[in-house]
Amino acid sequence: MLTRRRFSFSLAALSLIPVDALANPKTLTAEEAFSRMRSGELILIDVRTPQEWQDSGVAEGAWPLDMREPDFGRWIMAVLERNPNHQVAVICRSGNRSGRLMGVFAQNGIDGTLDVTEGMLGGPRGKGWIPSGLPTVNAQTAFEAMPKDLTAK
Repeated sequence: MLTRRRFSFSLAALSLIPVDALANPKTLTAEEAFSRMRSGELILIDVRTPQEWQDSGVAEGAWPLDMREPDFGRWIMAVLERNPNHQVAVICRSGNRSGRLMGVFAQNGIDGTLDVTEGMLGGPRGKGWIPSGLPTVNAQTAFEAMPKDLTAK
């Protein structure tokens, strides 16, 4: 049973942990994702719907893969397997779907993926890709630029 004394002790002990240790190492800001994608070390997957891609554009360089598609799991596994020298991050509108997706990945033993937790439009976890002024392209351009074999060049 958690007593008031034990709870107070736990809070006190928590305050001794450096703030950096509390940060989730599996998340990125939009700016971090953009920088790492530009340097060639990161593949960014936009898991939103085609309508959302049309409405707001796609992060420049991101690969649009609709997470509602039946082949989404196969596509993600192909991205991970074919690109061992790249980290893979996912982005959605505001971070909710990408956060849930990270849980699904963890339940299936897929680790090493990252979450752009503030999403394209921002929300409680950060400013977002578009409000940060980061570049976007239209959905057609993003789809055409994406490697069809899901292998980074």
